[in-house]
Amino acid sequence: MNWFHKTAAVILAALSVAGAANANECKGKFPNPITDYCWSCMFPMSISGQKVYVGSQEDTDNPSHAVCACGNPPKVGLPVAFWEPARMMDVTRTPGCLVSLGGIKIDLGFNAPVPAQGMKEQGDQYYGKRSFYHANWYINPLMTWLGAVLDSDCLERKGFDLAYTTSLDPLWSDDEMTAVLEWDAALFANPFAQSLCAADCAAAMVGFPLTSMMWCAGCQGGLYPLNGVVEHHTGGVDASALLVQRMIAKLHREGVMFGTWGSDGECHNYPQLIMNKQAYKMTMVYPVPQTKKIDGRCCQPLGRSTVLWGSGKEFPIEGEDFSYQIYRKRNCCQGVFGQ
Repeated sequence: MNWFHKTAAVILAALSVAGAANANECKGKFPNPITDYCWSCMFPMSISGQKVYVGSQEDTDNPSHAVCACGNPPKVGLPVAFWEPARMMDVTRTPGCLVSLGGIKIDLGFNAPVPAQGMKEQGDQYYGKRSFYHANWYINPLMTWLGAVLDSDCLERKGFDLAYTTSLDPLWSDDEMTAVLEWDAALFANPFAQSLCAADCAAAMVGFPLTSMMWCAGCQGGLYPLNGVVEHHTGGVDASALLVQRMIAKLHREGVMFGTWGSDGECHNYPQLIMNKQAYKMTMVYPVPQTKKIDGRCCQPLGRSTVLWGSGKEFPIEGEDFSYQIYRKRNCCQGVFGQ
């Protein structure tokens, strides 16, 4: 090899190393509350079982009674239903990267598993593509900004906070350890059960996914395992949409997410170890805020195909990490009188 070839080889090697470093660099943005959120996703809103505003958004059933009562002595009020923007989630290629906090990276104090993408190998054959991402879960109750005006018992009173990061969770990168949360996964680890997920996808395309198919993630395929490994990677948007569903399901299984919907949710949150897929919606905040409406909507139920809303929302370097705002169904008893 002559001098020119040696020099060219060194330059190419340096460029490849620099490119790999840039690919793993933490990227992100502080969301603009005016321009980056799908505020219309809070609707439909109902009072006493009657829709007061729909706004072309999908909705689930609400209690039909005209009045409600909570507490002892009872506080009588009106049943109110809406979609509460309560949580936010990052999906990132870098451990400790806080996408929703401007792309800052925290020092974990140890080497967490590093996300990656690669071809799956069987013997000397390569087939398909798999990936692994980390996630951050934030408490982000946007409607508390209106709390001073509305003074509503229905609004969550917590402030913005980083509540969970998989960079510190050993279960997130280990299929065997994750099995502790998946006590029912063996029932659905067969081709027949997985084939039924096509019906869940079809339902999510026109409305909400099927609650009876708890092992499915709509058009993103199977819900299990409840970790960051995506066995069938078709793109970052699709993979991140799947991981949003897995994280919600995982937090329910761990007992740190509660039900807030239905008649049982009117007076207080209640334990729910199995996620209700019809109780959540999501909208992308980063890298491309999902604010442009499609058929009057700028958010979607869990499991809807990313073909409908994900086009152009992934691009090299700056657009390979993701952030989503999570909306949950909220039924509550808004007090009118009583102590």
